[in-house]
Amino acid sequence: MSHFSAIVLGATGLVGKALVKQLLNDKRYHHITLLVRRPLPDSLFADPEQKLQVVVTDFDKLDDYQGYFSVDHAYVCLGTTIKQAGSKAAFRKVDFEYVHAAAQCARAQHCQSFVWISSIGANANSSNFYLRVKGELENAILPMLNLRKPAAVQPSLLLGEREESRPLERLGILFGKLVAPLMIGPLRKYRPVEADTVARNMMALQDFSAPRA
Repeated sequence: MSHFSAIVLGATGLVGKALVKQLLNDKRYHHITLLVRRPLPDSLFADPEQKLQVVVTDFDKLDDYQGYFSVDHAYVCLGTTIKQAGSKAAFRKVDFEYVHAAAQCARAQHCQSFVWISSIGANANSSNFYLRVKGELENAILPMLNLRKPAAVQPSLLLGEREESRPLERLGILFGKLVAPLMIGPLRKYRPVEADTVARNMMALQDFSAPRA
C-alpha cells in the first residue's frame, strides 16, 4: 500500500470537513496537515490512527508556513461570501489571494498535485463579482509555471449542513432541488451537489501514481 501525505486549507468548511473525513478513512494517506485559523475541537474529526497535524495559521503570512506544503497532495477548500467577509476586498483576499499564495507554496515545495474549489460559471470576464474572482483565480493558477498538476473543481450550489446561516443560499438550494430533475444534458452540471461528492471529485483529481521519495 502506497503512503501519501496531504495538506488541507479550509478544513472547517462544508467541503473541507467532508474531505478531511474521507482522507482519514483512506488507507493511502498516512499523514494529513490542516492549516486552520484557530484550534479545532477534538470532537470535529475522529482520528484513531493519529494521521492529523493541526497548525494554527496566519493566512496573511502563508509563505511563513511554506514548509508544511512539502507533501504529495495539496487541497484548498477556502471560501467565503461577500456578506461574511464584509467587503469585496475582504472576499477577494480569501477567495483569490490566499488560494493563489497556497499554489505558490505548493509549487515551491514541489507538491505532486494541487486541487482547489472554484465554481460553476467561473469566468474572468463575468459581470458577477463572485464568478469573476473565481475565473481570475483559475487564470492565475492553471498556467502557473512549475506548479504540478493544478486542477479546479467547479461545483454548483453545495448541499449540506453549514454552521453559519445563509438564507439566500438555502432558498437557492431549495429551488435547485425542485428543478434538478429538469436539469439534464448540458444543464446537469448546474444541479446542487453534495459536499461529499465534491470532496471525492477533489481526491480523484490528485496524482496517486507514486508518493514522494
